[in-house]
Amino acid sequence: MAGQPPVIAVVGPTGSGKSDLAVELALALDGEVINADAMQFYRGMDIGTAKVTEAEQRGVRHHLLDILDVTQEASVSDFQQQARDAVADIHRRGRRAILAGGSGLYVRAALDVLDFPGTDPEIRTRLEQENAEAGTAALLERLRAVDPVSAGRLGDARRIIRALEVFELTGRPFSSFMPTREYHQPAVQIGLQVDREQLRDRLAVRVHRMVERGLLAEVERLDAQGLRRGKTAPRALGYAQFLKVLDGETDVAQAAEETIVATRQFARRQLTWFRADPRIGWLDWQDPRLAAKAADLAR
Repeated sequence: MAGQPPVIAVVGPTGSGKSDLAVELALALDGEVINADAMQFYRGMDIGTAKVTEAEQRGVRHHLLDILDVTQEASVSDFQQQARDAVADIHRRGRRAILAGGSGLYVRAALDVLDFPGTDPEIRTRLEQENAEAGTAALLERLRAVDPVSAGRLGDARRIIRALEVFELTGRPFSSFMPTREYHQPAVQIGLQVDREQLRDRLAVRVHRMVERGLLAEVERLDAQGLRRGKTAPRALGYAQFLKVLDGETDVAQAAEETIVATRQFARRQLTWFRADPRIGWLDWQDPRLAAKAADLAR
C-alpha cells in the first residue's frame, strides 16, 4: 500500500449533502465514489434512501449501489472486503477512491483495522428460537453475564443475538471486536458540520418530497418482491413506517410524520458517532467554498 493516495471518506448525518460533495470531489480529483450507506445497497430502494440518480452522479462512476435484493441481509464483513477491493481497483487505475455514507460502522469497517468474527447458522437459529420463546429480555440477561459492555449498548433482538452468537463461537465478548482508531491504509475523513435546527427542517422537507415522488408505491412494489422477508431492508427509515400504511394500520400523513421523527433521531445518533472520532476534519455544510476546501484536505 506504500505510495497509494489516501482513501477519502465523506461522512456526516443523513441529509447533510454527503453524496453531492462526494461527486464534487470525484470531479475535482479524478475520483470514483464508493457507497457506504447500507440501505443503498438494495435494488429498488431508491426514493426512501435518497439514492443518487444517474443525473446526480454527473458521469462519476459509483460502486456498491444496487448490489442486494431486499430479501438479502446486509453484512458489514462482506462490505469490508467489497469496499477494500473497490479501493484497490480504483487506485490501481490511477484514480482517487471516495467513500460516502452515513452508516458509521460500515465506514469504519472500510477504513480501520477491524476483524469480524464468523457466523454459525445453527447457533443463530437456536438463539432466534430462544428469543421467540423466552423473549429478548432473557437473552439480554444472559448477555449481561458474559459481555456487560455490549449488554449496556445493545437494545434490539438482532444485535443481542449476534453478540451471544459471537461469544459462543469465539469465547470472546462481542465488544472486544470493536474497531480501534487505526487506519487500515492511509485515509482522510471529511465531516459535514450542520446547523441542527436547519437540518431538522431539511429532513422534514425531504421526507415530504419522498412521499410526493411515490414512496408508498415504491414500498408496495418492494413488498411484492419480498421486502418483509428481509432482515435488514424492511427496517430502513420510511420503509418500516410505510409498510404499516399498506397494512391499514396508519395513513400516509402519520407514516410521514413517524418517518420524520425517526430520521431526526437517526441523524442525532450519526452525529454522536462521528463526533467521537477525532480524526475527522469538519467543514461547514453551507460554505460556498465547501468543495474546494474539501479537495484541499484530500490532496
